[in-house]
Amino acid sequence: MQLGVIGLSTMGGNLARNAARNGATVAVYNRTQERTDEFIKAYKTEGTFVPCRDYSYLIAALKPPRPILIMVKAGDAVDQVIAELVPLLSKGDILIDGGNSFYRDSERREKELTKKGIRFLGMGVSGGEEGALWGPSMMPGGDKSAYELLEPLLKKLAADDGSTELTTGGGKCVSYIGSGGAGHFVKMVHNGIEYGLMQLIAEAYHLLKSEGKVPNKEFAEIFGGWSKSGFLQSFLIEITAKIFRKKDDLTGLDLIDVILDEALQKGTGKWTTTAAMDYGVPIPTITAGVDARIISGWKEFRMEEGNFAPPALEEKTIDKTSLIEDVRFALELSFTAAYAQGLQLLSAASREEKWEIPMSEVARIWRGGCIIRSALLPLYQKLIEGDKEAGKTMLEYTGGEHQRAWRRVISLSALRGIPMPATSASLSYYDAYRTKRLPQNLIQAMRDFFGAHTYRRVDKPGTFHSDWQ
Repeated sequence: MQLGVIGLSTMGGNLARNAARNGATVAVYNRTQERTDEFIKAYKTEGTFVPCRDYSYLIAALKPPRPILIMVKAGDAVDQVIAELVPLLSKGDILIDGGNSFYRDSERREKELTKKGIRFLGMGVSGGEEGALWGPSMMPGGDKSAYELLEPLLKKLAADDGSTELTTGGGKCVSYIGSGGAGHFVKMVHNGIEYGLMQLIAEAYHLLKSEGKVPNKEFAEIFGGWSKSGFLQSFLIEITAKIFRKKDDLTGLDLIDVILDEALQKGTGKWTTTAAMDYGVPIPTITAGVDARIISGWKEFRMEEGNFAPPALEEKTIDKTSLIEDVRFALELSFTAAYAQGLQLLSAASREEKWEIPMSEVARIWRGGCIIRSALLPLYQKLIEGDKEAGKTMLEYTGGEHQRAWRRVISLSALRGIPMPATSASLSYYDAYRTKRLPQNLIQAMRDFFGAHTYRRVDKPGTFHSDWQ
């Protein structure tokens, strides 16, 4: 086994180490020679590395067909690396873009490289620096023959999916996603779901802190408990518990309390929201997560006195124990909405683009290694596969007391002026889908009134226009 790696930042370097540890000869190159030298000095005992001072050395260090993983900043930098590599490559060589590239760029690159006889994979990689080193979730799309050639190595690199029944993919969190930009599209949607889940967790924290007066130490215990059972058993809940235990090295205070309340983003959430608009798929929980980050960035405007009148809050005695239980149920049900929205978007895009994304495989390879791994994913995998018992489980869970708790949480947040946009959007999403007759008949009537846009009737086929005046 062999692999070339271009770009030795945290993700690229850790993937190179992962490959070497699993028996591959890894030729490594970084734009700055100092970084390559530092990498070799630090990790040379972990496996077989070949340091390369330029691309010609990298090509010479690998045997055709050469697999080369590009781990540089998404965008123009990827195109520049490809342009410099292509004259040195042989037909049949494989270029793998493992960064967070826009899926349309991956589609373009595959088409351009195919004309030159070079195989291309756009591969989403999730798991952060630890995942890259010890086992990420990988979502490769593009040239299928390239994936088949690399599958043995990729399976060695990937995380285990935790399944007892070894489904397609052999229990490893990697599988061929589809042609063109499918791999990077799936990773983009993965990141969109991540935006939604993180916002939901933040909203639960906000309500419990403001209305339940929960201290940080107790938050660590609450999230720690939630991470061990039920539908909230997940990587993000697990790390949230750890965050509340961390002290600030500078002040000795809880680190969470000295972090500025502005959340940054790199664009994949926005891409997901834009794609959903393009494909006509509702993803309100994910979009609310993107919006919330944007609002948080308007810190100066939020701090200006007199911008908004304080809410007339309803006084109500809060039972902390009951509130914590309600928030748990609301968070669980909102999580189900975020995953459902992302999977619905993947399904719609796959149909339109003819990618043939294996949906149950996507749910499976997200079960380990990746940031959104969760106890919900095995259930969604079974739902996609048509398991009636899984459908019954989901139906029972979304009803009864759990749903009442969901509604109580959102009612309390509105009465007490606590913004919970993603949680509210999740319930509205659920309610819209369970409502047999929505009020959009009025919207269509207004469109026909002012623009003669016509409407359809409930009692006969065809389109109609009325003289509303």
